[in-house]
Amino acid sequence: MAEMGSKVSFKRVMLKISGEALMGDQGFGLHPPTVERIAREVQSVHEMGVEICMVIGGGNIFRGLQGSAQGMERTTADYMGMLATVMNALAMQSALEGLNIHTRVISAITMNEVAEPYIRRRAVRHLEKMRVCIFAAGTGNPYFTTDTAATLRASEMSCEAIFKGTKVDGVYDRDPAKYDDASRYETVSYDDVLAKRLGVMDASAIALARDNNLPIIVFSLDEPGGFRGILAGDGTYTRVQG
Repeated sequence: MAEMGSKVSFKRVMLKISGEALMGDQGFGLHPPTVERIAREVQSVHEMGVEICMVIGGGNIFRGLQGSAQGMERTTADYMGMLATVMNALAMQSALEGLNIHTRVISAITMNEVAEPYIRRRAVRHLEKMRVCIFAAGTGNPYFTTDTAATLRASEMSCEAIFKGTKVDGVYDRDPAKYDDASRYETVSYDDVLAKRLGVMDASAIALARDNNLPIIVFSLDEPGGFRGILAGDGTYTRVQG
């Protein structure tokens, strides 16, 4: 696999984005022009011949932890969050198919009318046929985040990297929105991310990536062409690795 500074080229990747990324400047919900913009970013990478998996959070519609904090039973709140991810996945599928990209929504919770059930070998076959696979409903279990779901599916699908799209162009030693002297890491180890609580993903997702030696590329989803640029060997990002 290519190292930092050389041409970065992956055959199969996982793109993890938050549900909030789909709501644009709105306070909640879906913003169709934003969904379409992200779909075009995916299209540009798909045209490079890269096989793409996706996991999208559900925080723009419902966040399980917030519901739990307001008195709702945690398991129920988490299942509601999983259903929110299915809505986001269907919106992204619609945008991608509008760009003539064959897409499959694969749900960890069975709902045959709107999505396929998760069957690993079938999902791998979709990827081999250059279909974008959007994995919805998290892991199908409460108490696990969509970050963990993305890492799990990336491992199962033999992805070569997880691309974590955020609002900033990498991992910083402190919040760059609050501190002008915040410094961006070029590379950072899994153990440092955990020890310094750098907030790349939750601890269980980082530990799973570390155990499977799966690099995490943190980049800005707001940067036009950023996803494609990194795969072409350019762009600004942080690589989390062993």
